[in-house]
Amino acid sequence: MLIKEVCVENFTAIPAAIRQGAKRIELNDNLAVGGTTVSRGVMAEAVRYAHEHDVPVMVMIRPRGGHFVYNDQELKIMEADIFSAQELGADGIVLGCLTPDNQIDDEAMEMLIGAANGMQVVFHMAFDEIPTAQQAEAIDWLAEHDVKRILTHGGPLDQPLNQAHLKELVTIADGRLVILPGGGITADNVTAIMTELGLTEAHGTKIV
Repeated sequence: MLIKEVCVENFTAIPAAIRQGAKRIELNDNLAVGGTTVSRGVMAEAVRYAHEHDVPVMVMIRPRGGHFVYNDQELKIMEADIFSAQELGADGIVLGCLTPDNQIDDEAMEMLIGAANGMQVVFHMAFDEIPTAQQAEAIDWLAEHDVKRILTHGGPLDQPLNQAHLKELVTIADGRLVILPGGGITADNVTAIMTELGLTEAHGTKIV
């Protein structure tokens, strides 16, 4: 079965997304900047509604738009938002922390994964900023730290979905975690893309 994860802004789009077949929700605010963390009120209502319909909710943990290098204050905010997500019953969190030279920020990630305390952890498209030569090492690190999925476009978002590179990532991941393709996947092309990649999960704002 194909799992369509719908990326939504705020609560408003969730009922329609679920009616149209969304099997998982990624909950964001401010999609214009690539998604940030919603308010606690939105989080509570989204989780309650989605769970009534047996749909899991992944909460974006991102305090602002822009780059993925976070200072101590921002990490403190992210940790607090993770605690809220957990308290409100969210199924998982979506985040990504990098160093200034575009490697995984091990220390920040370890702290935030610890805060997630067993919730699913998804590493988002910050992954695509990691130089291609270092992505295999990054996948190893994420798999060892129980990260469940990597959301990736396979390359820069302003270019078409890089299916060749996504296939390479799937081979490297080797079943240790899920490569979740996103960016440019729609209700019209999702089946063809999933067949081509041999995957059963996809992510998008227009996927249903």
